[in-house]
Amino acid sequence: MKYVLNSSTDAAWNMAHDEFLLEGLRERVFCLWRNAPAVIIGLNQNAFSEVNLPYLREQGIQLARRVTGGGAVYHDLQNLNYSIAGPIREMENAFEMMPAVLCRLGVPARRSGRNDIFVDGRKCSGYAKRLSKDRMMIHGTLLWDVNLEVLTEVLRVPGSKLDAAGVASVRSRVANLKEYLPQFPDILAFGKAVHEILEGQLAQLGFEDSGSGEIRLSSAQRASIDAMAQSKFRRWEWIYGHSPSASFRNRRKFACGTVEVQFSLKRGVLESVEIGGDFMGNRPVSELIPGLLGLRVEEVALVDVGPYFDGLSGAEFATLFV
Repeated sequence: MKYVLNSSTDAAWNMAHDEFLLEGLRERVFCLWRNAPAVIIGLNQNAFSEVNLPYLREQGIQLARRVTGGGAVYHDLQNLNYSIAGPIREMENAFEMMPAVLCRLGVPARRSGRNDIFVDGRKCSGYAKRLSKDRMMIHGTLLWDVNLEVLTEVLRVPGSKLDAAGVASVRSRVANLKEYLPQFPDILAFGKAVHEILEGQLAQLGFEDSGSGEIRLSSAQRASIDAMAQSKFRRWEWIYGHSPSASFRNRRKFACGTVEVQFSLKRGVLESVEIGGDFMGNRPVSELIPGLLGLRVEEVALVDVGPYFDGLSGAEFATLFV
């Protein structure tokens, strides 16, 4: 099977690269790649309700949105990602490809549910798919030695499965492949073995042989990926603004008293806001609300809220919208 080498660890660029593999090439092709610490949300997810955004900012973890559905996932350099693209008619067995590769390496892996791969009852991989005209792409993760503490924190939001689960619970449900493959000293050696199977032994796995060897992208093709990353995958409108509507409630005690907000976001901006509590202020908050509507969440910190809440800064008030 043909392949493209990708040494980038930038999540936005790698999302653009995946889209190029699907829409910019005609061959059946695969690519193995990694991201520096990043959270990748699904096409239809709300960034504000699915991800612990304050933790991401504190830790310098990148947020990106992919072009496929499914849930939010955490990547770091100890996670190996794979992308496989080709004509739909040749991709019927693609979903069995990675479990077969892992089995060849000695891992008793199997597909489970709609888009997971399990080993001994624990998840070691998740994948998603997308169609474009007559082509299909599947891409997914292979957890090698991912930091499970960080994985837990980035996805810990109120009401989520991880909100009260803790690392111990995550460890019981997630498997790092390193513990099953002691013959590989690190993720690079593991990735090399996966690459060799995908490139040269697909016929033995029951998949059509469409030739092997590297597809070298031209400077023009790489420039096209750069442009796509910049114009789409790095933009606020794609990462946050693509989020569907969602409603939230938050309550905190400040020097002025307790403030509670209920608000809804649509396409990443405030669609409705209600404010209540036992706080003290000089003017009614009903005068503040019209100026909040239409703002991005991060813009709330710039609003002068002093007349409505004694001694409260815009930055403090903005914490209610996180």
